[in-house]
Amino acid sequence: MEPLRIMPCLDMKDGRVVKGVNFVNLKEAGDPVKNAAFYQQEGADELAMLDIAATLENRKTRLEWVKKVAAVIDIPLTVGGGIATLEDIELVLKAGAAKVSMNSAAVNNPVLIKEAAKKFGSDKITVAIDAKRNKAMPSGFELVVSGGTKPLAKDAVEWAKQCEELGAGVILPTSMDGDGTKSGYDIEFTKAISSAVTVPVVASGGAGKLEDFYEAVAHGGASILLAASVFHFRMLSIGEVKNFLRQKGLPVAG
Repeated sequence: MEPLRIMPCLDMKDGRVVKGVNFVNLKEAGDPVKNAAFYQQEGADELAMLDIAATLENRKTRLEWVKKVAAVIDIPLTVGGGIATLEDIELVLKAGAAKVSMNSAAVNNPVLIKEAAKKFGSDKITVAIDAKRNKAMPSGFELVVSGGTKPLAKDAVEWAKQCEELGAGVILPTSMDGDGTKSGYDIEFTKAISSAVTVPVVASGGAGKLEDFYEAVAHGGASILLAASVFHFRMLSIGEVKNFLRQKGLPVAG
């Protein structure tokens, strides 16, 4: 088993870090540069920065945010939001990101995943998959896009398999039902995805206590643990999470 990685996530809007519940009711959570530097110092293995309004506002990721954050860290930075073309990917990587995360654009144009993996390498391409429960879907999870505003009547787990086949190097599933609730990751959804693919899966959405991180690995099959609220509002430190996982006998990076 590869060592587990902890990945705080900076959700960005109007140049500030924000955090909501179920993708809405956003609260201010500080300055991205200060947060990024703080998380690296705390022992984060990777960092995610998602421009959550880019797709809805029909614009590109703001590159100045990427440059400022990348300048204060040397851990890998994954950037997402509004990335829709090979040129967008190139600009974000040049601005200092180690990886890009695509969501709506990949759904709208799956060939983009294949072209991006070929041009930049699979290890640089993460596909984020947002879903909500829907019993009409074979897996029970329906794919949603545009910040959770558009359900697509497409099975989220089938889409994850397709993404891997097209060349995605990481899958980042988020359950809208759990996002920001601090009631635990959606283990059923995480497990459905991790059982269907062989690439690393990021647990995302809903971490609230130490046990949640353990559950995501032991029962969800995740190898990268993303969290926002618990770290932004200093409910837990990265060190506490890592120590807890080690005590449970799991291999942890760093």
